[in-house]
Amino acid sequence: MAATNLIPKTAAIPAVATNALRDIKPPVEIPSGWAWAWWTLGALALAALAFWAWRVWQQKCLEIPLVPIIPPHVRARQKLEEALALIGQPREFCILVSDTIRLYLEERFDFHAPERTTEEFLYELQGTNLLLPDQKESLSEFLKRCDLVKFARYEPREPELRDLHAAALRLVEETEPMTSPPDPGAPQEPAAPKSGEDRPSTADSALRTSRSALE
Repeated sequence: MAATNLIPKTAAIPAVATNALRDIKPPVEIPSGWAWAWWTLGALALAALAFWAWRVWQQKCLEIPLVPIIPPHVRARQKLEEALALIGQPREFCILVSDTIRLYLEERFDFHAPERTTEEFLYELQGTNLLLPDQKESLSEFLKRCDLVKFARYEPREPELRDLHAAALRLVEETEPMTSPPDPGAPQEPAAPKSGEDRPSTADSALRTSRSALE
């Protein structure tokens, strides 16, 4: 009888485990409507700031002055005018004058040959119809005379240098774009009348009045 009333110790363990106290869970946060309002206001503020920055950048781009494009023949004339200041230095003068002509021809006729020697430049130019035959011959003589000064240490005098300058300027004048003549059918503004011709003088008016009274 005593043996049957004994309860095994292992049987009491589940009851103890189920009756153990658990930790209290933290409170659950309920989302508030104000949080969404602040997020919306922040997004709108960022969008407004981005739009303002874009407008400022666009306005600055519009305020940048446009650099006027100088035509090749105008720029060549300016360079040739500057070359006259080097007339006392033959080698520097010929370098500037010849480089100006080569650059002008490249820009004027879209003929790119920056790394060519004079012989290669002239050879490629001969195969085109960019210049007239006499212009090609004049250009060939001009560049070869400049090469004598640049590479052969030839010392020309001032009259010869001015002749080279005149030949370069003449080539620019002969090949620059032709300006269109004014249209003869376009309406022209009437010439302003000369003083004294548009209305009679006071003395003439008085004389005519006196003659009418006598008649």
